[in-house]
Amino acid sequence: MPHTATHITQLGRIFVPVSNQDKALAFYTETLGFEKRVDISYGEGERWIEVVPGGGEAALALVPPREGQPLEPSSNVSLETDDIEAAHSELEQRGVEVEDIMRFDPPVPPMFAFKDPDGNSYMLVQREDG
Repeated sequence: MPHTATHITQLGRIFVPVSNQDKALAFYTETLGFEKRVDISYGEGERWIEVVPGGGEAALALVPPREGQPLEPSSNVSLETDDIEAAHSELEQRGVEVEDIMRFDPPVPPMFAFKDPDGNSYMLVQREDG
């Protein structure tokens, strides 16, 4: 596996703040169709959950806010699809809060934003070879 000068080899996990891990797990697996990769308990009532899009490598870690900290939704994650139209339609039918598909001049692919129940915002982008 190739290394950078700092020996970093790949993206691992993206921490996604959630207010209720059970509800978040249901949204990501049942509504978005992600796979649950990890769901373990540790420490005193702590829980670590990771989900991935089918066949994905980098995972989303569904984490509660740190004790005493407010829930601060994130909006820095981009996901990919092979069919932007079908993905938009399917998410909308499943009750996901989606924005209109944005279309730009080439080489910028079409994309749209959507949110999870905690307000975390994602950008879904058409793969260039899709």
